[in-house]
Parts: sequence; C-alpha cells; structure tokens
Amino acid sequence: MSYHIAVDSCTDLLPEMKEDSRICRVPLTLIVGEHQIIDDETFDQKDFLDRVAKSPVGPSSACPSPHAFMEAFGDDDEDAFGITLSAELSGSYNSAMLGARELQKQRPDKKIYVFNSRSACCGQTLILMCLRDCLEAGMSFKETVETVEKYISEQTTLFVLESLEHLRKNGRLTHLESVLVNALNIKPVMSSTPEGNIQKVGMGRGIKKGLVKMIDHVGKTAIHPELKRLAISHCNCAERAAWVKAQIAARYPFKSIVVVDTSGVGSLYAGDGGIVMAY
Repeated sequence: MSYHIAVDSCTDLLPEMKEDSRICRVPLTLIVGEHQIIDDETFDQKDFLDRVAKSPVGPSSACPSPHAFMEAFGDDDEDAFGITLSAELSGSYNSAMLGARELQKQRPDKKIYVFNSRSACCGQTLILMCLRDCLEAGMSFKETVETVEKYISEQTTLFVLESLEHLRKNGRLTHLESVLVNALNIKPVMSSTPEGNIQKVGMGRGIKKGLVKMIDHVGKTAIHPELKRLAISHCNCAERAAWVKAQIAARYPFKSIVVVDTSGVGSLYAGDGGIVMAY
C-alpha cells in the first residue's frame, strides 16, 4: 500500500521503522551553546550529552522548516500523514501544518493530515504504530484520521528524569528549587496533560522510588491494558529501561511492550538517564 508518513525527529523509531521507505524522518536542529546538531542518522548521543553537561546554558531545539515537511509528504497524489511532538512543546506541528497547506495548493487532490501527538518520544512511536495498523487494514483516509485521533486522546505519557539540571538551565526551575530537589534527591514523576503540556503526578526520593511511583501510576490510569501496547524510551540507560519493562510485564497485561533509545530531541528532553513511558 502506498502512502507517506512524515515524522519529526522526536519520534523514537524502532529498527524496522527505519527501513520502511514510506516513513520519512524530518530532523529538528539541536542547539548547545553556539554548537548546532542536526538530529538525523548522524546524531551522536554521547557527544551530545557530553556537550550538554559542560554547557552553562540548557540545550534547545529549532523545528524543521515547512519546506522540509513538504518534501517528506511526497511530491505525488498519495495520501500523506504527519506526526509531530506536542504543539505545546515545539513549533514542529505548526511547521508541518504550513508545509501541508502549501503542498495542497500545488496538489489539490492530495490528502494530508498532521497529528499533534500531544506527547513526545515513545508516545509518538505508538501513534506511528497505530497509524500503520489503520493503513495496513485498508481503512479510508477519514476512518484512519478518526481512529488515530481517538487513540491520541486516550494516550498517557509519563517520565522520570535522573537530573533536573537542564530544566534549571532552561529556566523551568529556579536555582533554589533546583538545589532543594537535588539535595533531597527527589525525582518527580511527570505526565502529559490532555492538551500535551506537562504536569507532576508524584515523586520519589531516589531514581528507583521515582520509577516505582511511575509504574504504580500506570495501574491508576491504564484502561484495558490487555488491548494496548506500552512503549519505553530511555536516554543512555538500557539496563534501567529493561528493569522498568520487567516490572511492567509482571504487573500489567499489556499486549506488547517495546523499548527504544531516545533520538536527539528525546535526549534533550529526557536528559542522561531519563525514562519516558507511553501507553
């Protein structure tokens, strides 16, 4: 079946997704001080994390151009879809929408729909999996859009970070808040809101207790897990992600659990040692 799917580079792709020619990854640009890094297949996570650790200012990102999305949607009349990280966190969604509108001026018969994931990292991975399921099942364009939008509205994203230092550098925490949190070794459990913003839903003292709190929260929010996939993104902490996967599998009957390493943008948001989970 022919179609085009454009995903921004915050989407953590599984190996087989990288081999699918129908999926085009549109890179953001990562900025650490005066250094710029394109978040494509050349991304070096170790080098990026080293630069972030040494930088006095927090890393930031620049979204792709509308033209980059136009190219990813395909210069033909095949249906096209986009998946971007939450519009509350980045301009990537707006850029993709501008690209879609411009391309449709040139190709009025082409159908394009851009999904605001209201999530990030593995949340986008799961949306991509849902989208492909719909397309491979032969759903119409309208049915596909409705099914995926419903899936997005029911999805939950959680994360626990090893360090809040990059949030301090970006001005998300005051210096005093950062000192107190780090001194007490508090690890907040954060969740997506329905709009795609971020909220605190719990906390634990130490990374292990923080992760346990996050796993506990799954039981409070997951409806019919036996019908759902769960995904885990990790930033440079494969063993930690494997432990979380084992704990989830022992407690909840998700139909599948996938683990994936963070992309460049995911590494920027999660930070070294961070865990992101979506279901």
